[in-house]
Amino acid sequence: MPEIHLLTAGTPNGHKISILLEELGLKYRTTAISFEKKDQKTASFLAINPNGRIPAIEDVGAGADGSNVPVFESGAIMLYLCGKYDPDHKVSFPHDSPEYWEVVQWLFFMNAGLGPMQGQANHFHRYAPEKIPYAIDRYQSETRRLYSVLDGRLGVQSSGWLVGDRYSIADMANFCWVNMGFWAGVDPTPEEFPHLCKWVERIEERQATKKGLDVPTPFTLKQKYRDNPQSVEDHAKQASKWILQGQKDDQDKIKSKA
Repeated sequence: MPEIHLLTAGTPNGHKISILLEELGLKYRTTAISFEKKDQKTASFLAINPNGRIPAIEDVGAGADGSNVPVFESGAIMLYLCGKYDPDHKVSFPHDSPEYWEVVQWLFFMNAGLGPMQGQANHFHRYAPEKIPYAIDRYQSETRRLYSVLDGRLGVQSSGWLVGDRYSIADMANFCWVNMGFWAGVDPTPEEFPHLCKWVERIEERQATKKGLDVPTPFTLKQKYRDNPQSVEDHAKQASKWILQGQKDDQDKIKSKA
C-alpha cells in the first residue's frame, strides 16, 4: 500500500489534500508546518517545494529507484493522487474523458481565480497594517462574483456537483476556499447563493471532509466565528504579525540579490 507524507497547515490549500487523502482511503502521515516558525522556508522543505508554500507531499518509495517522489502545488497534487490512486474514479473521471477535462477547468478556475482573489481579500480584510477600502472592496467583490459563477454552475447541474454525476476533486478544491469565505468577509448566505450553500452543506456532511478539516490540527475557527465573530480577532492579529514579517523577509532577500 502506498504511503504519502503530507506537509501541510490548516489552510484552504492544505485542507484540499488531507480531505482527498481521506476520500481515497490512503495511508498518510503528516508533518505540521508552522508559518510562525518559518518551517516552509527550511532547506528540507524547500527541497520538496522550492516555492516555500504548503501543501506538499512525498510519495514514499514511489520513484523508480525506490526514492520518494515530491509533488507541490495543491492542484498538481490532486491530479497526481487521483491519477495514481483513484483507479475506480471515486472522486475523479477517466483520463481524457469530457468530464476529466471539465474537472481540470474547474481546478484552474480555483487555482487562477478563486484562491488568489479570496486570498487577497483575506489579506486586506484581516492582515494588512492599514485598511484600504478600495483593495478590500475590489477583492471581496471579485470573490463574490466567483461565488456567483459557482452558484450558477451548481444550479444547472442535476447532480448538484460541479462536474458530471459525482462529487469530485473539482468540488473538493473549490469547497475548501468557500468554506473559509467568512475569513475574507464574504460569508455566503442562502439568499444570495442558494445552490452554493446547499453544496457546502452536502460536502460538510461527508466523513472524509470532517476528518480532513482536522488535519494537521482541529479546525475550530469557523465555529468560533459563528459563535462570536469578535473572538477570532486575536487569531487574526497574531497571524498578521508573521504574515507581514514573512513578506518583509522575502522582500529583503530579493533586494539583497539585486
